[in-house]
Amino acid sequence: MRYARRRQLVSALLLAPLLSGCFAADDNSSPSGSGADTRLRVAFAFPPAENFSPYGSDATLLSRLGVAEGLTRLDGNGAASPALAESWRQENEHTWLFTLREARFQDGTELTPAAAATALTHAAQADPAPAALSGVKLTAEPAGKRQVRVTTADPDPALPLRLSSPSLAVLSAKAYQKKGTVDPASAATGPFALAKAGGGNRATLNRFDDYWGGRARASGIDARFIADGTARTNALRTGEVDIAEAVPVAQTSSLDKGTARELATTRTTSLLLNTRSGPFKDPKVRAAARAAVDTSVLAKDVYEGHADRGQGVFGPALTWAAGKRVAPEGRARAARVHGTAITLATYDNRPELPEVAQVLQQQLKKAGFAVKVEVRESSRIEGDALAGKFDAFVGARNTMLDTGDPVSVLASDFTCDGSYNLALLCDKRVDRAVAEAESADEPAKRQDATMAAEAEVLRTDATIPLVHQRIVHGVRASVHGVLLDPYERTLIGPGTRR
Repeated sequence: MRYARRRQLVSALLLAPLLSGCFAADDNSSPSGSGADTRLRVAFAFPPAENFSPYGSDATLLSRLGVAEGLTRLDGNGAASPALAESWRQENEHTWLFTLREARFQDGTELTPAAAATALTHAAQADPAPAALSGVKLTAEPAGKRQVRVTTADPDPALPLRLSSPSLAVLSAKAYQKKGTVDPASAATGPFALAKAGGGNRATLNRFDDYWGGRARASGIDARFIADGTARTNALRTGEVDIAEAVPVAQTSSLDKGTARELATTRTTSLLLNTRSGPFKDPKVRAAARAAVDTSVLAKDVYEGHADRGQGVFGPALTWAAGKRVAPEGRARAARVHGTAITLATYDNRPELPEVAQVLQQQLKKAGFAVKVEVRESSRIEGDALAGKFDAFVGARNTMLDTGDPVSVLASDFTCDGSYNLALLCDKRVDRAVAEAESADEPAKRQDATMAAEAEVLRTDATIPLVHQRIVHGVRASVHGVLLDPYERTLIGPGTRR
């Protein structure tokens, strides 16, 4: 009886598939085909770092470009909704059965249960594992003509949410090559097929005419990857591109009227402190850093009002979080700091971050720290940050990007075995609180446990939430159907056109 009641609650309230799409576009255009031979020119902030491998940060690029899809996607309420799976049901605590829709891969082969199972198996065996599978042991196998059975070693009430992750996209057999490499070119199911990439700063995509969701309005995409925010905005302003993602806040006033598309996101900019080595190994020194930071200056001056002051790991775009937030208890008392030398690192793909680092440098200096700032391009600095080569790191993290399940973010970013633990935190109380949240399967209890775990993370001062961001995309007036997604997983869809 207990399991049956739990399954009913999970299915009805948390993970029930909805018949709506993912997110509304910026107009009401239909995704049906058009005879116009028009290509979209798009400037992205982050270049592919891993040759478009679907298992790392490049997975989101494949999703934003309309290349790759998973079994599920997130709808506007953060629930799992149909994508390549048109429906699903939970068979028992460990097993879910997904029914596939009729679809084809871009190489002409059919989406079959065997193909879907193979794709999920490759993801589960990838090294390093995709963030969406952090701490999760998953197996998949065909189950009849149209169904695939997915089994987890431990009960996973958030599995349909997890399978919406861009890093769990379903690709055809040709994508999986020797030595574990994966090539998504013409091997995915989305409305656009990746044709070629040029030196990491350009990519060419062509329309996939047999897309299950209807023929795309644009004939293709010419993507450019421009890390410099001013250069990216200038490319839009001069007509070189039709869409520029993540326009710097300092540049928004220079855009033509009606060109800016602003929306709240679940992205939080944080100061992450190295808890494993260096000065911030001491909780009292971390507390001193927290006491030194004035987040109101960052929200007002650096982000020019296009952000809200940091309240926690999760911000106001996660609408239920504010009413359930728990005050951290047992924080260390701040030590007095006299000339303690630290290295503060960040990346420049998001142009506000170097300015944030400069403001923090002044605030921390005033508190007694001697601060050296290091700025690089994201793909050239993230590995060093994960290896603990800096004392502090300023990063902007979409807290719902990997799975759509906030508990998974806490697990990957702040537990001992977390795969994206930039603070290198390993705290028994945090791990215990996150584990309790992971085991909660009733929606309200899961939310309560999530915020209790957030409070334990904040107690350690391993992370200092700075601001919760809004994002501004630059879109030329002639362009319609851009997907405005608070989770930042999508941007170009079948209905996007000019």
